[in-house]
Amino acid sequence: MKRTTLSLIAVTTALAAVTGFATLTTPDSTAAPVAKAPTRLPVQRAGLVCPAPSTSEVAETVYTSYTPAGTPGTAPAGTTAGTSATAEQPTAQLRPAASGATRGGGSGGGKKSKAPKAPATVTAPGKPVTAEANGGSAPALTGAATGTLAPGWTVQQTTAVTAGGARGLLGLTCGAPDTDFWFPAASTAKDRQDYVHLTNPDDTAAVADIELYGPEGVLKSQFTEGIPVPARSTVPVLLSTLTGSAAQRDVTVHVTTRSGRVGAAIGAADDKLGSDWLAAAADPASSAVLPGIPADATSVRLVAFVPGDDDADLKIQLATPTGTIVPAGAGTLHVKSGMTASVDLPDLTRGQAGSLLLTPSDPKKATPVVAALQVVRGKGESAEIAFIPATSAISARATVADNRAKASTLALTATGADAQVKVTASAGSRGGTPVSRTVTVKAGTTTALTDLVPQGLKGTYALTVEPVSGGKVHASRTLALPEDDVKMFTVQPLTDDRGTVEVPSAHQDLKVLED
Repeated sequence: MKRTTLSLIAVTTALAAVTGFATLTTPDSTAAPVAKAPTRLPVQRAGLVCPAPSTSEVAETVYTSYTPAGTPGTAPAGTTAGTSATAEQPTAQLRPAASGATRGGGSGGGKKSKAPKAPATVTAPGKPVTAEANGGSAPALTGAATGTLAPGWTVQQTTAVTAGGARGLLGLTCGAPDTDFWFPAASTAKDRQDYVHLTNPDDTAAVADIELYGPEGVLKSQFTEGIPVPARSTVPVLLSTLTGSAAQRDVTVHVTTRSGRVGAAIGAADDKLGSDWLAAAADPASSAVLPGIPADATSVRLVAFVPGDDDADLKIQLATPTGTIVPAGAGTLHVKSGMTASVDLPDLTRGQAGSLLLTPSDPKKATPVVAALQVVRGKGESAEIAFIPATSAISARATVADNRAKASTLALTATGADAQVKVTASAGSRGGTPVSRTVTVKAGTTTALTDLVPQGLKGTYALTVEPVSGGKVHASRTLALPEDDVKMFTVQPLTDDRGTVEVPSAHQDLKVLED
């Protein structure tokens, strides 16, 4: 089989960071000080972690790195600015993480990483760059963007495996390292091979704990506490080896760290339904939105978990293009405290893309939950699996990279009130002109965009969503790349890119010192 070394995505540029300063008139000494609102400034550093993409020898992985143009403090796409002698050049670079021993055996990792070849580069925000890695030896990647490339930096990892037990289209937006992750819709069933990939981007070791919860509560586990993750290393953990309990179809996984931080994602492989990544769900909340169920979904299964002491009674609704409806025969779900609950939602979308909405059946008894969907397209040998975790609303901006012409669907769902968002299709990785559109999404509906692509597109492109007015908006992107008769697809939720940070005013800083 063909094995080629990984081309890392190293983004370097000659742009200078330009900082603006507001002019402040000094008040009269007798005047009372006026509190100033905090200022939002672009972040100067952003870190990401990408797990090892696959162990299949026929795997073909594409990495797409992108920073949106237009963040205050960044230069427009296609421009460069002079750099002073003392200014540090912005960079965005991913490097291989060392591969630790796989916990639980099997094919989750443990192979030696290959040395990187020449990096791909970009000269400014606003244009995606790509790199490829073929075969089963591609390592996990860790890295950071600095300066003008940091605000909104995103990396998409897309892997196509066309044969074998890991067959599928596996997509993941590489995530930021953290200390707490929830994964509903995992499994320890005999026909599933689910690995949680723990990747440490830092120079010091991390120690992680894994908790498993099934329909009856905590699964009796072993070797789940104090899992060491060495510095700049990745450790895959096979979930089914962590418990002596009977195999469970629906399991909720809780990953925490007692020291350090890690990136975490679950690679799920089903003997009959293919494979994909399960990304972490949004933090526990009394309501949840699971956006972007494909119009031709043949099977949808909701999995939910309550981490607190109280049970939850949830109302289930589907936000369609025309309004909100209650799925036939599945309008509610009772979730016991500390237990994983699930329900099948047959014939849910009926040819229209939609998003699932979970709210308390009794608003006076709101209980935080975490949730995710297992979605299948196709039937029989053409069936393919993907996952949609509950997703937070976009507060300022969110981006998903590696979109393909006639293969990408952007789903936008508004809750509470009508909303307007600006959607921008970036320049293509090999050419094209960006295109933007303002989209109005009615409250309680889902709008699916399939026709927003750059003019003269060559290569792949990024989609960026920015709220303009109105209610909250949740979004996801479906990438569908059929292989022969197999309905290969993957769904990525759009999460806020946290491209800016709130900085207190000078007066507030002085006030804190005085207090």
